[in-house]
Amino acid sequence: MKICIIAEGCYPYVVGGVSSWIHSLIKSYPNEEFIVLTVVANRSISGKFVYELPENVTAVYESYLDDFDWGKVKKKRRRRKLSEKEYKALRSICTNEEVDWDTAFEMFQKDDFSIDDLLMGPDFLNIVKETYQLKYPYIVFSDYLWTMRSIYLPLFLVLQTKLPKADMYHAVATGYSGVLGSMAKHFYHSGLIISEHGIYTREREEELIKATWVAGIYKNIWIDQFRKMSSLAYDRADVVTSLFGHARELQLEMGCPEEKTIITPNGIDVERFADLPGKKPEDKGFINIGAVLRVTPIKDVKTMIQAFAFAKEADSRLKLWIMGPCDEDEEYAQECFDLVDTLQVKDVIFTGRIDVREYLGRMDFTILTSISEGMPLTILESYAAKKPVVATDVGNCRELIYGDGDGFGTAGILTHIMNVPELSAAMLDMARSAHTREAMGECGYQRCIAKYRIQQMKDTYQKIYEDTGWQYGKLMNYDDYR
Repeated sequence: MKICIIAEGCYPYVVGGVSSWIHSLIKSYPNEEFIVLTVVANRSISGKFVYELPENVTAVYESYLDDFDWGKVKKKRRRRKLSEKEYKALRSICTNEEVDWDTAFEMFQKDDFSIDDLLMGPDFLNIVKETYQLKYPYIVFSDYLWTMRSIYLPLFLVLQTKLPKADMYHAVATGYSGVLGSMAKHFYHSGLIISEHGIYTREREEELIKATWVAGIYKNIWIDQFRKMSSLAYDRADVVTSLFGHARELQLEMGCPEEKTIITPNGIDVERFADLPGKKPEDKGFINIGAVLRVTPIKDVKTMIQAFAFAKEADSRLKLWIMGPCDEDEEYAQECFDLVDTLQVKDVIFTGRIDVREYLGRMDFTILTSISEGMPLTILESYAAKKPVVATDVGNCRELIYGDGDGFGTAGILTHIMNVPELSAAMLDMARSAHTREAMGECGYQRCIAKYRIQQMKDTYQKIYEDTGWQYGKLMNYDDYR
């Protein structure tokens, strides 16, 4: 079977949760052929992989959200006029009224179709005018027009992506990945699986609400765009997976048909974390706190540093190890470095990219201060190493720590997001008792081996792949592109 994994903004260019999950999934099926279709910002990142691809990955294809200067005047040619059906399809996308995606798929895949001509031409202008009069006549039209061009450029570029052929498409998000998967299903009549680690639309909403680059009604216009894409993915998918119960509830609230939904918890190779090297001589007298993460805003490293600074004043034994890449958002990383200097807090170490197994055994507990998560692999890895966790109440962290009645007990401390006093107090509580840490670590370990092993996840997806593949059959002939 040839399976196309469709990713957005992660594998194989960025390390961390979703990327690690994709890498692990592919390696779990060494006898299946995988290709990767990945959505990235632009060609500047092309080929800059941070993962060594497994042998069963035979190709990586890229789709770009910003691929050329679409406002430039190109050599003179006759502008292609939309047919009536194409015009209505484009209008339905802009108004989000019974969107005719199939016609849009066909239109954008035509060889003579120019996004530049469309965005700067009369058809798109007239549709924007219609939408403006229908919904937003009270705002400045020129601002609205350029916002619409900015919103639809990345979508149109994705719709123009040439799709590799596969037996099955597995999109690891809705959004642009879901659009690509839905389009592939339209052309190749293959199976489509959607796996959400976080709820894509909700995450985009949170980002837009906090964003300073967009204001007022334009936030809502952008949010509607992401909802539209997620609705398409839910509608076209054969199976929609989530990591835990509450995530599935959110999918249902957003219109995903209940019969398509399946809960598929993350799993890890617990044996990889057996017999880890323990503390070194230089660790004597320290309580080591490990934060395995990418230094990015969504991990809220600044709040972690502030909380640690207060805790350090109360207990000088504390030492914070921030373990993960600092090059994904270099500006934010520099702000974190500067914050450590400003607070004059000692014993904060940024290790950069590491093999976590070389450090995790030295830690007394780990910490995660994210403002958004799904089911963090870093918590499962901590449990596999018998380390308790301090985590914010996001995603499935509550269930991972408290167990949702599974009988294994409490495996850490849960705090509210961006709450410096709570996080600082949690660090100090953990530092007080080695016996408590060991007991919590054992609870986490038992929970992990009972519910979150890689084999359990593998078996679940094996059945999904087999059932979906059986439903659609296997393609007998492969071409690189349609």
